[in-house]
Amino acid sequence: MKKIMIFCIPAHGHTNPILPVAQELVSRGDAVKFYSFDEFREKIERTGAEFVSCDRFLAKLSRQEEENIKNVNTTEMSIQDIRITINLSEFLDSEFNSFQPDVVYSDSACFWGKLSAWKHNIPLVVSTSTFAFNQMSSQYMKNSSKEVSSLLFGLPRVQKEFRRLREYGYEAKSFLSLVQSDNATDSVVYTSKRFQPYAESFSDRYAFVGPSVFSVKQPQKQARPLVYISLGTVINERPDFYLNCIEALKNESVDVVISCGKAVDISTLGVLPDNVKVYPYVDQLDILAKTSVFITHCGMNSVSESLYMATPMVLFPQTNEQQAVARRVTEIGAGTLLKDDSAAGIRTAVTEILSSKSYAEAAEQCCADFRSCSGAKGAADHIENAPNPSDGKDVIRELNKAVVTEQILYNVISVILASILFRFVRASYLWIYIAAVILLSAPIKNVFQEAHYKKLTTR
Repeated sequence: MKKIMIFCIPAHGHTNPILPVAQELVSRGDAVKFYSFDEFREKIERTGAEFVSCDRFLAKLSRQEEENIKNVNTTEMSIQDIRITINLSEFLDSEFNSFQPDVVYSDSACFWGKLSAWKHNIPLVVSTSTFAFNQMSSQYMKNSSKEVSSLLFGLPRVQKEFRRLREYGYEAKSFLSLVQSDNATDSVVYTSKRFQPYAESFSDRYAFVGPSVFSVKQPQKQARPLVYISLGTVINERPDFYLNCIEALKNESVDVVISCGKAVDISTLGVLPDNVKVYPYVDQLDILAKTSVFITHCGMNSVSESLYMATPMVLFPQTNEQQAVARRVTEIGAGTLLKDDSAAGIRTAVTEILSSKSYAEAAEQCCADFRSCSGAKGAADHIENAPNPSDGKDVIRELNKAVVTEQILYNVISVILASILFRFVRASYLWIYIAAVILLSAPIKNVFQEAHYKKLTTR
């Protein structure tokens, strides 16, 4: 029997995939304490794990801070994570000393779980509810100029809070070490190797177990197509979008189910057409088993559940993380991006999915792939065996060595060219050359990375 502590942030998308794993661990006779928040108490207690409430340690937020978190502001979320860690410090010290866990299973975004494992020298396994992101796979995330600006200007605030952690005995080399994936840490990722971008760049400390779900249902598509629409549990207050969906599909030969969450008053959507039903919440896996087209915000859980039920998608990402997931879905051919969210644009996208068998076939292939994965049982094995053995192969470490050499060569050549140009070009024009060198540095580095990555993974 193992004694296991589980930690997660207060978010459905991060909590839900951990639940089947917790239930599997309990069924094996492990003692499992799940540190979470009252909103998730009922779900967690159904797994058989001991629920431990952490609500009293949440920081009080201003209205602006709440709005920033709702809009997935990375700076604000990081600051609040650090503050919660500090608030929990004394309590968790006591919990670790009394329970004496064998393993900590912490969500990747849950700083207090990861930091506490390091502080008390307990084997850590990270629960990754999105793709695993490193310097290769993070290329799938395209930050907007607004997001980049927010990160840059918010970094001093984050670093100020980060320095406070040492006062409470928490040691982390850098803030980056709290948020990045690394090949030395045991990790569970709720997708398959086939679906994970740059899967070969991750060490054998990563277990790609496929979607973590309770359902054993098989896809059962209806003769009359069903279109299911959901924007998830966070950024879902979009009555304008739901109205466009209703307008787009009210006269089509399809049935429509919309899950709009609790933030939208269903009455504001007016009198619904006969083929449209709207609910605050639904059993998503049950609906997806019957669905022919899923209009989704591209949260990792939603996309995984859709492909698990062989359902192709109209992709409407709201964040850069969701854009990364959407990109991967389009690459495997199981969905199309919604570039125009007007009624006409939505109708066109749905019609495209329904009229082309290739989307459904790609989703069926991914369904078979996901169902062949080890699931919650594989995740539980990885947790119980932590720290897991490793063959020592680290593609990223080898890649960095190779790229550093190329980068030095690039810099040397740039300096030599600058000295030559200085003889023939007026000094006042050299800023153009310097700007070009700086701007070309990143794309050239990416070219080097891709070339070396192919060499390293095809040996």
